[in-house]
Amino acid sequence: MNDTNAAADSPEFPVQQQLDAYNARDIDAFMKWWADDCEYYEFPSRLLARGTAQVRERHVARFREPDLFGELVHRASIGNTVIDQERVTRTFAEGVGEVDVFAIYEVVDGKIAKAWFRMGAPRLAGRGSEPMR
Repeated sequence: MNDTNAAADSPEFPVQQQLDAYNARDIDAFMKWWADDCEYYEFPSRLLARGTAQVRERHVARFREPDLFGELVHRASIGNTVIDQERVTRTFAEGVGEVDVFAIYEVVDGKIAKAWFRMGAPRLAGRGSEPMR
């Protein structure tokens, strides 16, 4: 599923725009959708980045990965909260693989104010569902 038809005033819109920018590996377009004082968490409560400078820093190196791609599997929203289930292809130290991710976004005034990420075990390409070690 790719919710590219979200209304511009819906909470889904900035979430989709940042996912599109993520997949294009366009850091400036990606950052456009994050609030200046945003918070970025490893689910449930481990703060990984606060503010756009720290979020940008976390993604600059990732955007250099040649195989980076976030596939939207499912999206649900209630109020200003958007939850994405994604399958993300990454270039890990051990090789190319994928990881299942739940991304929870709180959108305020058209920008992502807070985000929480719950990641599954990475799987290397060609190893089926066997987790990486």
